[in-house]
Amino acid sequence: MSTSRKILSLCIMLAFMAVQAQAFPGATAPSQQPAQAAPAAGFTKGTVVETMDAGGYTYVQLENDGQKHWVAIPESQVKVGDEVELVAGMEMRNFKSKSLDRTFDTIIFSQGLMKR
Repeated sequence: MSTSRKILSLCIMLAFMAVQAQAFPGATAPSQQPAQAAPAAGFTKGTVVETMDAGGYTYVQLENDGQKHWVAIPESQVKVGDEVELVAGMEMRNFKSKSLDRTFDTIIFSQGLMKR
């Protein structure tokens, strides 16, 4: 990879981190293991098995085909048992939420619920 491509990649990564910091101000990555981002393709859907609100966001644990995963969305009205579809987002690993005082092994940051 050329130097200019490396610099461009670094700039894109830093811009993404800045946007995430503005979108989720109460959340930080643990200092021992920085959060890593990866695109989460398509949309996320499933049955809500756990939900909590903190810092203007709703954290939703979804179950789909026997697998559970966490998604963070702008504060929304969802309850356990709801079937939901969420807009695609970015997956973060080792994500520390200060407002929840909790670290998620993996969590997808989505813009919210799909309109039906």
